[in-house]
Amino acid sequence: MTSQVSRTAEQADTDPDDGAVVGEQRRPAGTKDVRRLDRVIIRFAGDSGDGMQLTGDRFTSETASFGNDLSTLPNFPAEIRAPAGTLPGVSSFQLHFADHDILTPGDAPNVLVAMNPAALKANIGDLPRGAEIIVNTDEFTKRAMQKVGYAASPLEDGSLDGYSLHPVPLTTLTVEALKDFDLSRKEAERSKNMFALGLLSWMYHRPTEGTEKFLRAKFAKKPQIAEANLAAYRAGWNFGETTEDFAVSYEIAPATTAFPPGLYRNISGNLALAYGLIAASRQADLPLFLGSYPITPASDILHELSKHKNFGVRTFQAEDEIAGIGAALGAAFGGSLGVTTTSGPGVALKSETIGLAVSLELPLLVIDIQRGGPSTGLPTKTEQADLLQAMFGRNGEAPVPVIAPRTPADCFDAALEAARIALTYRTPVMLLSDGYLANGSEPWRIPELDELPDLTVQFAQGPNHTLDDGTEVFWPYKRDPQTLARPWAIPGTPGLEHRIGGIEKEDGTGNISYAPANHDFMVRTRQAKIDGIDVPDLEVDDPHEARTLVLGWGSTYGPITAAVRRLRTAGESIAQAHLRHLNPFPRNLGTVLKRYDKVVIPEMNLGQLATLIRAKYLVDAHSYNQVNGMPFKAEQLATALKEAIDG
Repeated sequence: MTSQVSRTAEQADTDPDDGAVVGEQRRPAGTKDVRRLDRVIIRFAGDSGDGMQLTGDRFTSETASFGNDLSTLPNFPAEIRAPAGTLPGVSSFQLHFADHDILTPGDAPNVLVAMNPAALKANIGDLPRGAEIIVNTDEFTKRAMQKVGYAASPLEDGSLDGYSLHPVPLTTLTVEALKDFDLSRKEAERSKNMFALGLLSWMYHRPTEGTEKFLRAKFAKKPQIAEANLAAYRAGWNFGETTEDFAVSYEIAPATTAFPPGLYRNISGNLALAYGLIAASRQADLPLFLGSYPITPASDILHELSKHKNFGVRTFQAEDEIAGIGAALGAAFGGSLGVTTTSGPGVALKSETIGLAVSLELPLLVIDIQRGGPSTGLPTKTEQADLLQAMFGRNGEAPVPVIAPRTPADCFDAALEAARIALTYRTPVMLLSDGYLANGSEPWRIPELDELPDLTVQFAQGPNHTLDDGTEVFWPYKRDPQTLARPWAIPGTPGLEHRIGGIEKEDGTGNISYAPANHDFMVRTRQAKIDGIDVPDLEVDDPHEARTLVLGWGSTYGPITAAVRRLRTAGESIAQAHLRHLNPFPRNLGTVLKRYDKVVIPEMNLGQLATLIRAKYLVDAHSYNQVNGMPFKAEQLATALKEAIDG
């Protein structure tokens, strides 16, 4: 979905997690009231087979087309089909949307749609008092409630008295709406998520055209199923309009002041990465080759890139992680923009080939969509615990640049930056995204072509060195004096034959060398090349000359920024800086750190960036850590940062 919006002023997200009524619009007698909100947080929850991710995605798409700012948090089991009706099998999708600039998917839902008792029990602890709960009463059978530990029905025992409860027989209403279709009851029941989507679309005045078009396209080969889903969707909308249980609907105006002028679309981190890789290959005038093995949560990049052969993209689904990166490195040797995608366990398997790429000094993008570990860990949950692996997880001295996007949309720019470094300095580059960014989404302004960087590469064309006897030869390790990059010679080019492989090369000639002095020189030169990479200075947001700095990296940007805004609104003085380049660090980082009495580093690990900062700059950085598979909440960060300011 795309929408044209303009921005006239910055509007601060002073309280990014609570919905608020900002006005009320009265309709003529006989119709329902409409309340205006500035934001709302909705969570859809049900079994992993109930279609909650699809429901949330469609609601998000319509919200994006309407022009709201938004942030999402999908959350689902690792199993393809987790046990039905159980707490481990609950799948949810949270959406925070507003009429102004927001940064996180929100701390606590204002609305919970619970498709069964397990969904209610798994999520009720996150709801503030007064929140609205819409439950599918058809699923609250004695057996289903006992399965999750309810001795009595929570819909009747008074335990939900502090909430605004809407009991709705979603399954029954859906089956009734589809009685004229030639469907079994089981087939009809599958459309109950569309009934729920229609009801919520009515409640929040979401557009409907996009969803109707989507359903017709999705089920184009099964027109009866398409029409059944459309009927359920419309029935949900009409139910909201006619039932007395929903006396009020809500409006959240477009975020007309939240964005610079331009054409926008909703985008997830993995989709933004895929588009960024394609853009990089076009700007470099190189074919894009992805060698990959499917792994959660990186697989969507492989899926997306496989659709774009018309842009010169070639995707290779290898038999394992090692084969995937081996093919990508081979493609880089052959003159392509080589890319491999994976998650933490795959990086471990790829480490030897990354070291080979360091030795060969060829451009290669290694994209790590981090997840909870160690080992298989939490495949569908998020974490930031691969930083030290990216920095040091190879044998020998094998330095690799490391960069990290901060939001789903920023993944596009991070892919371009990773490609710039890889191509300019002839080195593998690690890009660290994570599950939160990969699956989450937000509005993204589609850039103009003239805004994209020029990544054009000059391949070696002929001899580049003259011997003492006047003979002109090609030296594969003769370096650019500015970047220390070696020439990139396409195999098969006459006169540019040279050796490749992991055994140490002689400086200049590229011949195999075991000489101690040469190895020392090559190791130090490869390190100097990485240390010399041109990265922008770190920008610091410090309007009040604070004494405390909060330093972050990667996906902690949204929660940190929301927490900082809360503290400043409350009158506190705090500075904020966020790192994109983790190796090498920005050259002014040491100077920045020395300006502050306290440095706090929130991370979704046990303090990996803090360890690097302490070691390199001898700064007593304070860690604030979380490893529960979920992103930080703004409120908890604000509390921790307030304690740091006062401590």
